[in-house]
This record gives sequence, structure tokens and C-alpha cells, in this order.
Amino acid sequence: MPDQFSRTELLLGKEAMEKLSKSHVAVFGIGGVGGYVCEALARSGVGAFDLIDSDKVDITNLNRQIIATHKTIGRYKTDVMRERILEINPQATVTAYHCFFLPETAQQFNFLQYDYVVDAVDTVTAKISLVMTAQEKQVPIISSMGAGNKLDASRFKVADIYQTNVCPLAKVMRHELKKRGVKSLKVVYSDETPISPDTNTSENLENGNICQSDTQDTNARRRSVPGSVAFVPSVAGLIIAGEVVKDLTRTI
Repeated sequence: MPDQFSRTELLLGKEAMEKLSKSHVAVFGIGGVGGYVCEALARSGVGAFDLIDSDKVDITNLNRQIIATHKTIGRYKTDVMRERILEINPQATVTAYHCFFLPETAQQFNFLQYDYVVDAVDTVTAKISLVMTAQEKQVPIISSMGAGNKLDASRFKVADIYQTNVCPLAKVMRHELKKRGVKSLKVVYSDETPISPDTNTSENLENGNICQSDTQDTNARRRSVPGSVAFVPSVAGLIIAGEVVKDLTRTI
């Protein structure tokens, strides 16, 4: 009898769908990229999620984040995403954490329970800590590189961090991970040259016209506000979700 995943099962097979239903994925960062990762994984049949983000939905999120509507403004992104996942798949298990992942919060998370980790956060400190923790615990991880200040969604690629180019965030990550002895990291990045955002608009956003996180850690806050559109971070998120599904079912 057909169910909500029947069309996916036609392509992946029953055994793969059973494996996805038993998989536990942690998504760190529920924004423009991470929201679409969650959306696609939920619709693909992943059975358990940990959602980690300290931010609340803000009016400036409406242009690109799948969880952002006028009704959700002011609510924690993790809570909104949790509700959305459960509306898609009521059988899923979803745990929301209202915090950023930083070295001082890392002890809250048991990486050994995860089958996969998605890094969709936007600070280098958090990214490095995530990568180091995941690799120490031997949990597969995929990281999103910069999706801001880009307009060409066709320029995203899946690569090892050391095969990336152009992307400023990837350059910093290459340098920092090499210093720490990291040999490999799967990433999704764009080789499009970043566009300089409108100066006046950027200054207005930096002066407080955006939702601020509840965290008191200044390292978790953006130092500058990048421009973004609906059709770039969403593509990055969908590509990441596709890689997670392929990796989780690869042994089938």
C-alpha cells in the first residue's frame, strides 16, 4: 500500500528507506542552508533529528529561509523547524537545542549517537570545533561553505576542502584545518566570486535592524551582514541533503 515515501522508495529501494528511518542526523545551524537540509531529509525519510541554533526568526529571514513567515517571526528557529518536520513525518523524533555550538557548549552533545552531522553554521570557530569533534568521534560530517553574497546557484560543487577555490570561507577553513592536522573534509562550496553588498543597506543591518541572538558570546555573532537571495542557500542545502542521503545509504 502506498505511503508518503513510496515515490522515494522506487529509486532508493526498501532497504535504503529502512536505513534512513533508523538514521539520526544532527543539523547545526537552521538558517538559509540548514533549513533546506532539514526539509529535504525529513521528506526523504530520515527518522531522527537534532536541531541546533540559538537564533529566532527575524523579518530579514523572510527572503530565503524556509521556516520564515510573518507568523513565525520572533520564534526560535529550532522550534519552528521541529514543528515543520513533524508535520511532514509525524513518526520522526526531533530534539531542539536553543544554543550555538561552541567549544564551551560541545559537552551538551553526544556525537556517538549521530549517524551524520551537518555543519550549516556561519562562524569559523564553530565550524572548526564541529569538524574536530565529529572526526574525533568518527562521525561523518559535511560542511557548508559560504553561500552569502552569491547569485549563481549553478556554481555549487561537492569537494574536499583542500580542492576548493575562490570561496573566502573555504580558504580560511583550509588554513585552520591544515594547522590542526585534518586530512580531509567533505564540503559544499561555490566557486562564484562574492559580490560586494550595497554599502548603505549593509550598514543599516549592522546597526541593529536584524534579530540578535540571545547568546552573550560575541564570537557567535556575525561581524558583517552578507547579502543573500532565495535561490542560492536553498540549492546549497538541497545538495548537502542529497549527499547525506547518498552516504547514509551507500552500503545498501
